[in-house]
Amino acid sequence: MSFLNRNNLFGGSGQPPRDQYGQQPSPQRGGRPSYPPPGGYDTHMNGYDSPRPRYDSPGLPARNMPPRPMGHQASPSRGAPARGRSGVMTLQPAKSPDNSYTFRNLVAVSSQDVPPSYDGTDVFLLINGMYVVSSRPIDAFPRGSIGLSEPQRSWMGVALTDLVQAEVYDPFSQGAQAYIGAMDIEIGFASTRKTTDAPYDQDDLAKEITKLFNSQMFAPGQRFLMDLKSIPLNLTVKTVQLADLSEKAAPTTSDPLARGILTPQTQINFFKDGKTPINLKASSRRPAANSIIAPDFKFEDMGIGGLDAEFVTIFRRAFASRVFPPGLVEKLGIQHVKGILLYGPPGTGKTLIARQIGKMLNAREPKVINGPEVLNKYVGQSEENIRKLFADAEKEYKEKGDESGLHIIIFDELDAVCKQRGSGAGGGTGVGDSVVNQLLSKLDGVDQLNNILLIGMTNRKDMIDDALLRPGRLELHMEISLPDEHGRAQILKIHTQKMRDNQVLDPDVNLEELARKTKNFSGAEIGGLVKSATSFAFSRHIKVGTMAGITDDVADMKVKRADFESALEEVKPAFGVSEEELSYCLRGGVIHFSQYIKDVLEEGKLFVEQVRNPDSTPLFSVCLHGPPGCGKTALAAKIAIDSGYPFIKLVSNKDTLEMSESQKISYLSKVFMDAYKSPMSCVVLDDIEEYTEWTPIGPRFSNPILKTLVALLRKAPPPGRSLLILVTATERSVLQQLDFWRHFNSDVPVANVRTYDELEFVMKESKAFEAGEISRAVSEIRDITRSDVVGVGIKHVLQAIETAKFDTDRVTRFAGTLSRVIAERGEGSSSMFH
Repeated sequence: MSFLNRNNLFGGSGQPPRDQYGQQPSPQRGGRPSYPPPGGYDTHMNGYDSPRPRYDSPGLPARNMPPRPMGHQASPSRGAPARGRSGVMTLQPAKSPDNSYTFRNLVAVSSQDVPPSYDGTDVFLLINGMYVVSSRPIDAFPRGSIGLSEPQRSWMGVALTDLVQAEVYDPFSQGAQAYIGAMDIEIGFASTRKTTDAPYDQDDLAKEITKLFNSQMFAPGQRFLMDLKSIPLNLTVKTVQLADLSEKAAPTTSDPLARGILTPQTQINFFKDGKTPINLKASSRRPAANSIIAPDFKFEDMGIGGLDAEFVTIFRRAFASRVFPPGLVEKLGIQHVKGILLYGPPGTGKTLIARQIGKMLNAREPKVINGPEVLNKYVGQSEENIRKLFADAEKEYKEKGDESGLHIIIFDELDAVCKQRGSGAGGGTGVGDSVVNQLLSKLDGVDQLNNILLIGMTNRKDMIDDALLRPGRLELHMEISLPDEHGRAQILKIHTQKMRDNQVLDPDVNLEELARKTKNFSGAEIGGLVKSATSFAFSRHIKVGTMAGITDDVADMKVKRADFESALEEVKPAFGVSEEELSYCLRGGVIHFSQYIKDVLEEGKLFVEQVRNPDSTPLFSVCLHGPPGCGKTALAAKIAIDSGYPFIKLVSNKDTLEMSESQKISYLSKVFMDAYKSPMSCVVLDDIEEYTEWTPIGPRFSNPILKTLVALLRKAPPPGRSLLILVTATERSVLQQLDFWRHFNSDVPVANVRTYDELEFVMKESKAFEAGEISRAVSEIRDITRSDVVGVGIKHVLQAIETAKFDTDRVTRFAGTLSRVIAERGEGSSSMFH
């Protein structure tokens, strides 16, 4: 195989002739001369017979363009003149001499401005420092002008009245990768008056393009025309993949400066222009011509943080089959996925994913509709609104079948109109049920559509009708949960991108540190955190005593680490750890007055580590039981906080005071459903007897609440998730009577303050008494109670200490208060259990 000399690929050097003042001569005036056409017309393909025409001008060889295959390059011929870059010329754009230049993507120049190349090949010109074209020097073309076609002028953004800067271009000036290994082209009809319904064979198109435009340079964004069977076609380069002579390929890019030379070895992929009705035959070797994914789409441009894995799964399940050649998909005999359901807590990015999907689409924008917008006051209008969503897809599918483009429908707040049938949603008219029926029939009814994709979003997956969730309809269920630390770092980078680009973010701000501190923050809450930090930065530059005046140094404003620290105090996550409630339970701290307390905390740590591995112990329940006021709730809160789990929830009867029985059950179910969304969760059920509405008179209790608690205590979390349940109880015998006790995996007894040594330790740790006062108080309590055992809960001791602080005689007040508590408890209270 013969290869061309590198110097043959671009034009020769040399300055255009100058006059005595060093200026370029003016273009020739007068009538337009006749220009020789680039080549003869090929009646077989109704195109042009060769990539380069023949000129029979004296002194010039015939312009037959030999093929330039990918491979090594021959050495320059001996005697060939050295070719360097010529000087910059100022040329006046003019129209192409005739259609033969337009349909061959050539520009015409005067041979006096651009000397012909040594071997007669076309000369590469760099226009305005950015656009490379193949020029053909002609003796009869006006000097100082350059003939550009309308697509070329549109691509360059120049008008006939403008001036352009042109210079001879060396295709190897940007490195060895000067050839195109692969190229994606968007193709459509150039005129609405000249179209055809006959499908184009993609392999024939690739051969014709290689034949007509071989050895020309192309770049992403470049437009050009070709005439095929008397029908003009409009082609736009979307991406190129450059390669060198050793066939090393660079990544695919849409950079307009990534230009390369077309060779017979270039792989050309075609994509239909959605604005024209062109038909392309399906190929088993090339991607789908009507691919929904834009060829120049890049995931990093989507601005979605912390959802990489979710988006990859969505692409694999819903879009991958539509990217592969239709012939291959037909061989597999599969149907495309028609529906995706995105569900999860509010603010985690469900709507953002649906919104950004439009950025990767090739042509047609998705239809976006909110659930409540479907409903209408007129009878039958709600169902008609559903039918209208699918009308365009049905019409195109009837006309084009599998060649029709994809119609995406984004349905926000899906649970508003797709509740369980028979639940009474929609009122007595049953409009809710009929809307669901209409949607079911459109997604997978008798007349199936293979060109639709419904993306539904909801916070309440449990409320959606089961028939809508089966395969064939919304078969892909993707949970969008809270971002992890890596995801939070990505989201923070996205929200602070402009601050960093404009150097407004102070260097002391560490985004990795913020990602660690924003545990359980959703994407929306992280956005709120950044806005809150910005507001603190604004407040520093407001003049004191004014509401509208700003300081003179506002141009130097920076968002600092202190601003984010203040924002963290202001913005709290709605999902995750109940910090305020747990902190309230631990407001006095944990006093290790006994070895029992240390043993309880150590055992709690073992339970936490056991549940940390979801594969071995995904669910574990523990009951901390003991007399009233012995510190069960504080110890459970301490174990929960020290676990470091991302989700910790405290549930007590105080949270449901105004709730009915059914509302309590719903509240309990929601707490556990939220816990299942986190990788590791801890739920603290405080004072379980109170929650079951236990009353010893009767006795009476709420059986529905009890059965709900039993079910939740036994229900395992989803795969990959783990749950630790800490229950506090006062009456162990009550739980045994209710047949509730046997459902715990373990139980931990919590003791009272039993001895006077333990009492002295508590008084010392409280720092409310001097050393002499402690001894005197203990002595008085002994004298009053005449008992060697204290036998009261730590809570009662601390309350007595707080009361004594406000008395002038603290010792007497404390001894009297605690002695009454001991007397009320009696000797039986001194035992470990009640």
